[in-house]
Amino acid sequence: MTDKAWSVLMPVKVLAEGKSRLAGLAGPRRAELALAFASDTVTAVLGSDAVARVIVITDDQAAAVALAALGALVVPDEPRAGLNEALRHGAAYAAARWPGEGTAALSADLPALRPEQVGRALRAAAAWPTAFVADAAGDGTTLYAAVPGAAFRPEFGLASRARHAAGGAIELGLDGIPGLRRDVDTPSDLRDAAALGLGPHSASLAAELLRCAPRGR
Repeated sequence: MTDKAWSVLMPVKVLAEGKSRLAGLAGPRRAELALAFASDTVTAVLGSDAVARVIVITDDQAAAVALAALGALVVPDEPRAGLNEALRHGAAYAAARWPGEGTAALSADLPALRPEQVGRALRAAAAWPTAFVADAAGDGTTLYAAVPGAAFRPEFGLASRARHAAGGAIELGLDGIPGLRRDVDTPSDLRDAAALGLGPHSASLAAELLRCAPRGR
């Protein structure tokens, strides 16, 4: 595979329904925070020299407009049957248009992601038919990748690390990619991501929310 050989798929929930475990912290700004995370993730991925395009799969109009403005291609979640079906739909869209390129699925809540981390992981993934990166907690997945011609079988959700491994995907045990591993579901996750350095869309909002949060939350 050559440089810029990857289409990266990012599923984005309807913003008002996402990040439920951050509701206590974000309150009425929860949708705003979810969009900030997705915006920083898209920006980081598009900055990678390994990525040809980001394809966002979403039915949220506000997310579609904002992420398209950043340079993402947006397709509707036509299956409306959950995360993995949305990813398979996005993969079929990419394969029909760019059949010689790899396809990667990426979590949309990686606000501390850096472009060089994306490139490093995708170049490592190119050595295997399918590969994945485990999340910081060690039981989930933030990135799943398939090279051209390999079956694209995402298994995101609870215990996805074990399911991806059981399906034959190679775990990429790379060091130095903390932003790629640090998805954000809880206030503690957000503090950890902030310590790594948040992207510009998330930084000021997260700082305000964390500053106002009661001690211990």
